[in-house]
Amino acid sequence: MDQKIQGKLMDYLRLIKLRLTLFVVFSAAMAYLWSTNRHVEPLVIWLLSIGGFLVTACANIFNQIIEQKTDALMQRTRNRPLAAGRMTDGEALALAVVTGVTGLGCLLAINLLSGSLGLLAIMVYVLAYTLLKRKTVFAVVPGAVAGSIPILIGCAAANGYISSGAMVLFAIQFIWQFPHTWSIAWLLDDDYKRAGIRILPTDTKSEKSAFLILFSAFLTIPCGLVMFMYGPVSVQVALVIGLIGCLLTLSAFRLLRNQTREAAMKVMFGSFIYLPLVLIALIIDKLI
Repeated sequence: MDQKIQGKLMDYLRLIKLRLTLFVVFSAAMAYLWSTNRHVEPLVIWLLSIGGFLVTACANIFNQIIEQKTDALMQRTRNRPLAAGRMTDGEALALAVVTGVTGLGCLLAINLLSGSLGLLAIMVYVLAYTLLKRKTVFAVVPGAVAGSIPILIGCAAANGYISSGAMVLFAIQFIWQFPHTWSIAWLLDDDYKRAGIRILPTDTKSEKSAFLILFSAFLTIPCGLVMFMYGPVSVQVALVIGLIGCLLTLSAFRLLRNQTREAAMKVMFGSFIYLPLVLIALIIDKLI
């Protein structure tokens, strides 16, 4: 492949934040499979996956258009195509519109609720989370909402409505967002401060921030019990979900005790595997 074409392709992948986008699609697809009662419609799962991918890509592109100046200040993000000046605003905006319209069209083809939730996810991520990140530490709340809506989209794609079980699953992913986001913010604190972005709950690495990370991780422990009550799931899977939450909480406790980069990395990696393990456990429970 020509190096220029390869470079442009890599820039597009950076622009849509490929790994994050694929993770969102995974969450939505797993929520759909969990909600289907074993009746999987191939067309729906394809529309959900493509639509979810494109809607997430759209939100990420708008995010980078708005944040390109702050991205240029951070080591982690300064090589993004807009921040580095390799792509124009017009090109990125055109791609955002195309991906957004096409993605919403795919979700609307499933049902109105799925499309409406897709539009809500874009609006919350771009207009609330992105615009508030430099103003208040509470921006993490709309960020967690936007990051959890794909769960509802997957459930809505399966049933056409949002069940109590879907809301519990949404709440689990919402709670998970806090130790996940805050552990990353702990690791990137200097980078974020350089760009004026406020993510850590007390605005800095401190014992209080570590305690709030621990508290948010602790809230994942009873999630299995709540899923058992309202999901529903089996007792065995409820215990597995609780055990996974205990392991995440233990890593967060070590962060409170040590307050080191290594401890924060363990929380981050623990959060990376927490949600996939929970979703996989729920699917296995559904199939047994």
